Amino acid sequence: MKATFGGGCFWCTEVIFQQLDGVRSVLPGYMGGHTKNPTYKEVCTGKTGHAEVVQIDYDPDMLSYKKLLSIFFKTHDPTTLNRQGNDVGTQYRSVIFYHNPEQKFEAETLINRLTEEEVYSDPIVTEVVPADAFYEAEDYHHDYFNNNPDNPYCAAVIQPKLNKFLKSLEQETNNS
Repeated sequence: MKATFGGGCFWCTEVIFQQLDGVRSVLPGYMGGHTKNPTYKEVCTGKTGHAEVVQIDYDPDMLSYKKLLSIFFKTHDPTTLNRQGNDVGTQYRSVIFYHNPEQKFEAETLINRLTEEEVYSDPIVTEVVPADAFYEAEDYHHDYFNNNPDNPYCAAVIQPKLNKFLKSLEQETNNS
Protein backbone atom coordinates (compact mmCIF):
# COMPACT_ATOMS: atom_id res chain seq x y z
CA MET A 1 0.00 0.00 0.00
CA LYS A 2 1.00 3.60 -0.52
CA ALA A 3 0.60 6.68 1.65
CA THR A 4 1.68 10.16 0.55
CA PHE A 5 2.19 13.03 2.98
CA GLY A 6 3.54 16.54 2.78
CA GLY A 7 4.62 17.86 6.16
CA GLY A 8 7.33 20.37 5.35
CA CYS A 9 10.82 19.49 4.21
CA PHE A 10 10.90 15.94 2.86
CA TRP A 11 14.31 15.36 4.42
CA CYS A 12 12.66 15.67 7.86
CA THR A 13 9.66 13.54 6.99
CA GLU A 14 11.56 10.77 5.22
CA VAL A 15 13.74 9.84 8.19
CA ILE A 16 10.76 9.66 10.56
CA PHE A 17 8.86 7.10 8.47
CA GLN A 18 12.02 5.10 7.77
CA GLN A 19 12.05 4.14 11.47
CA LEU A 20 8.83 2.13 11.33
CA ASP A 21 8.44 -1.63 11.12
CA GLY A 22 6.20 -2.37 8.18
CA VAL A 23 7.57 0.44 5.99
CA ARG A 24 9.17 -1.01 2.88
CA SER A 25 10.40 2.27 1.41
CA VAL A 26 10.08 6.03 1.73
CA LEU A 27 10.64 8.11 -1.39
CA PRO A 28 10.99 11.89 -1.36
CA GLY A 29 9.26 13.69 -4.19
CA TYR A 30 6.79 16.25 -5.39
CA MET A 31 3.01 16.11 -5.79
CA GLY A 32 0.07 18.42 -6.21
CA GLY A 33 1.40 20.84 -8.79
CA HIS A 34 0.90 21.73 -12.42
CA THR A 35 4.42 21.36 -13.86
CA LYS A 36 5.40 17.98 -15.31
CA ASN A 37 8.69 16.54 -14.04
CA PRO A 38 9.57 19.46 -11.78
CA THR A 39 13.05 19.87 -10.39
CA TYR A 40 13.88 20.72 -6.79
CA LYS A 41 15.01 24.16 -7.89
CA GLU A 42 11.66 24.76 -9.62
CA VAL A 43 9.62 23.47 -6.69
CA CYS A 44 11.57 25.73 -4.30
CA THR A 45 10.34 28.79 -6.19
CA GLY A 46 6.77 27.92 -5.17
CA LYS A 47 5.64 28.48 -8.76
CA THR A 48 5.01 24.83 -9.72
CA GLY A 49 2.30 24.29 -7.11
CA HIS A 50 3.94 21.10 -5.83
CA ALA A 51 4.42 20.14 -2.22
CA GLU A 52 7.50 18.33 -1.01
CA VAL A 53 6.16 14.91 -0.06
CA VAL A 54 7.17 11.46 0.97
CA GLN A 55 5.57 8.45 -0.65
CA ILE A 56 5.55 5.53 1.74
CA ASP A 57 5.24 1.94 0.61
CA TYR A 58 4.05 -0.05 3.62
CA ASP A 59 2.69 -3.43 4.60
CA PRO A 60 -0.86 -2.93 5.94
CA ASP A 61 -0.63 -6.25 7.79
CA MET A 62 2.19 -4.79 9.91
CA LEU A 63 1.31 -1.10 10.00
CA SER A 64 -2.06 0.58 9.64
CA TYR A 65 -2.80 3.73 7.67
CA LYS A 66 -4.31 5.12 10.90
CA LYS A 67 -0.92 4.69 12.60
CA LEU A 68 0.84 6.45 9.71
CA LEU A 69 -1.64 9.33 9.96
CA SER A 70 -1.13 9.55 13.70
CA ILE A 71 2.64 9.78 13.25
CA PHE A 72 2.23 12.34 10.47
CA PHE A 73 0.24 14.63 12.79
CA LYS A 74 2.59 14.12 15.74
CA THR A 75 5.73 14.97 13.77
CA HIS A 76 4.85 18.27 12.11
CA ASP A 77 2.70 21.33 12.79
CA PRO A 78 -0.60 20.91 10.91
CA THR A 79 -1.76 24.39 11.96
CA THR A 80 0.70 26.55 10.04
CA LEU A 81 -0.28 27.43 6.49
CA ASN A 82 2.50 26.91 3.97
CA ARG A 83 5.18 26.70 6.62
CA GLN A 84 7.10 24.31 8.86
CA GLY A 85 9.50 26.12 11.16
CA ASN A 86 11.80 28.29 9.07
CA ASP A 87 10.74 26.56 5.84
CA VAL A 88 8.19 28.86 4.23
CA GLY A 89 6.25 28.46 0.98
CA THR A 90 3.45 26.43 -0.55
CA GLN A 91 5.90 23.59 -1.15
CA TYR A 92 6.01 23.10 2.65
CA ARG A 93 2.24 22.91 3.16
CA SER A 94 0.62 20.26 5.31
CA VAL A 95 -1.17 17.88 2.96
CA ILE A 96 -2.43 14.33 2.81
CA PHE A 97 -2.72 12.90 -0.69
CA TYR A 98 -5.13 10.00 -0.43
CA HIS A 99 -4.94 6.99 -2.77
CA ASN A 100 -8.42 5.58 -2.16
CA PRO A 101 -11.71 6.51 -0.45
CA GLU A 102 -10.74 4.68 2.74
CA GLN A 103 -7.63 6.83 3.16
CA LYS A 104 -9.69 9.98 2.60
CA PHE A 105 -12.20 8.82 5.24
CA GLU A 106 -9.46 7.96 7.75
CA ALA A 107 -7.71 11.31 7.25
CA GLU A 108 -10.90 13.37 7.56
CA THR A 109 -12.03 11.35 10.58
CA LEU A 110 -8.74 11.94 12.38
CA ILE A 111 -8.73 15.66 11.57
CA ASN A 112 -12.29 15.95 12.91
CA ARG A 113 -11.33 14.08 16.09
CA LEU A 114 -8.21 16.19 16.67
CA THR A 115 -10.30 19.32 16.14
CA GLU A 116 -13.08 18.19 18.49
CA GLU A 117 -10.55 17.23 21.16
CA GLU A 118 -8.79 20.60 20.70
CA VAL A 119 -5.42 18.86 20.46
CA TYR A 120 -4.02 21.98 18.77
CA SER A 121 -4.67 25.53 19.93
CA ASP A 122 -4.97 26.72 16.32
CA PRO A 123 -7.14 25.27 13.53
CA ILE A 124 -5.73 22.39 11.47
CA VAL A 125 -4.98 23.57 7.93
CA THR A 126 -3.91 20.20 6.50
CA GLU A 127 -5.31 19.64 3.02
CA VAL A 128 -6.84 16.26 2.18
CA VAL A 129 -6.76 15.85 -1.60
CA PRO A 130 -6.62 13.02 -4.14
CA ALA A 131 -3.16 11.76 -5.03
CA ASP A 132 -2.04 12.71 -8.51
CA ALA A 133 1.26 12.39 -10.36
CA PHE A 134 4.18 11.67 -8.05
CA TYR A 135 7.55 12.94 -9.24
CA GLU A 136 10.44 11.32 -7.44
CA ALA A 137 13.00 13.78 -6.13
CA GLU A 138 16.54 13.86 -7.45
CA ASP A 139 18.84 11.10 -6.19
CA TYR A 140 20.76 13.34 -3.78
CA HIS A 141 17.53 13.87 -1.76
CA HIS A 142 17.07 10.15 -1.12
CA ASP A 143 18.01 9.06 2.38
CA TYR A 144 19.29 12.60 2.85
CA PHE A 145 19.59 12.69 6.63
CA ASN A 146 21.34 9.32 6.87
CA ASN A 147 23.79 10.33 4.14
CA ASN A 148 24.41 13.85 5.50
CA PRO A 149 24.11 13.79 9.31
CA ASP A 150 26.75 16.52 9.69
CA ASN A 151 24.91 18.94 7.41
CA PRO A 152 24.01 21.96 9.60
CA TYR A 153 20.29 21.68 8.73
CA CYS A 154 20.32 17.98 9.59
CA ALA A 155 22.09 18.56 12.88
CA ALA A 156 20.03 21.57 13.96
CA VAL A 157 16.56 20.67 12.68
CA ILE A 158 16.22 17.00 11.76
CA GLN A 159 18.27 15.34 14.54
CA PRO A 160 16.26 16.90 17.41
CA LYS A 161 12.99 16.03 15.65
CA LEU A 162 14.16 12.45 15.10
CA ASN A 163 15.34 12.14 18.71
CA LYS A 164 11.94 13.32 19.99
CA PHE A 165 10.15 10.85 17.72
CA LEU A 166 12.38 7.93 18.70
CA LYS A 167 11.82 8.72 22.37
CA SER A 168 8.04 8.68 21.84
CA LEU A 169 8.33 5.32 20.01
CA GLU A 170 10.33 3.91 22.90
CA GLN A 171 7.74 5.12 25.41
CA GLU A 172 4.94 3.55 23.33
CA THR A 173 6.81 0.25 23.29
CA ASN A 174 7.44 0.37 27.03
CA ASN A 175 3.76 1.15 27.72
CA SER A 176 2.43 -1.74 25.64
